[in-house]
Amino acid sequence: MNDIKTTDAASLRSFAGREAACLEEAMRGDLAEVLAGCDPFLAEIIAYALFGGGKRIRPLLAILSARMCGEPDNSVYRLAAAFEYLHVATLIHDDVIDKAAERRGRDSVAQRFGPNAAILAGDWLHARSMHLVGRLAGLDGLEVFCRATGQMVDGEFLQLRYVADCSITEEQYFAIIHRKTAMLIASTCETGALFGGGDGPRRRALAEYGFKLGTAFQVVDDLLDYRGETAATGKRTGNDLAEGKLTLPFIRALANADGPERDLLAGLIIGESGRGRNLAAVSRLIEANAGFTSARRTAEKLVGEAVAALDIFSGHSDRESLAMLHALAGYVLGRNK
Repeated sequence: MNDIKTTDAASLRSFAGREAACLEEAMRGDLAEVLAGCDPFLAEIIAYALFGGGKRIRPLLAILSARMCGEPDNSVYRLAAAFEYLHVATLIHDDVIDKAAERRGRDSVAQRFGPNAAILAGDWLHARSMHLVGRLAGLDGLEVFCRATGQMVDGEFLQLRYVADCSITEEQYFAIIHRKTAMLIASTCETGALFGGGDGPRRRALAEYGFKLGTAFQVVDDLLDYRGETAATGKRTGNDLAEGKLTLPFIRALANADGPERDLLAGLIIGESGRGRNLAAVSRLIEANAGFTSARRTAEKLVGEAVAALDIFSGHSDRESLAMLHALAGYVLGRNK
């Protein structure tokens, strides 16, 4: 699948900007209600975490999925807010675990407010997201949501198991990213469909779209960890490598390399203190053994499968929402941050 066309990109930016403004209004209204009477320090941290940038892809997917299955009222923005709350909660907790000083080009929540306050704020956002999904999408929506969040934690544990382990297989890698990323994005789409009144086939189609899109998103993210620009991504290049996370480009290169290069690659990720300094050498070996091009082709295939899952909606009356789902697929493939 080709990268998103310039015209599609412009339309997506315009559409996403309008929807983000509605989402932000809904979030501010929700927070004003629920944080009234809470400690001001909590409110300060939540505002800092939520309104410091971000792509808002997950809430946009919830909104679009709902519209593909019905004509939701403005409460769809509060449902969408639940997915942004959860996403930000996971970022806060990730930064505590990783001892990350920056996020989105500024101090991480943990760096600015301390790890204890950051953990508590992330817990609050997670709890609020569950409340909103349960209230707005019912028990079925809450079941989808909680199953995905449970899988997300399991994925993190799986990733810990394979730190700096060159025996990791592609099957194990995909088991990690399916749980960490893909299932949660699938649940976003499926919950939006539930909220919109979608029937079984439409719910499953949107969940499949989200699952494939989420998998592709993570593969592209893994490529950007090697090849992205810090100024664009807001994260230091080579973070995953420094933490011993062996992702698809590395795994593919390791499989393609001959004996000496395999040994060299394996040697470069042994020893926690040296991994970050070895980024350039590891990148050269991945490039030489087609790890980057192979992973990119996999991302393209996944995005094509995500778009194919939307065939059930061909001829749908809401042509704009369908076009934006297609444009989001192109964006995921072509993004640089």
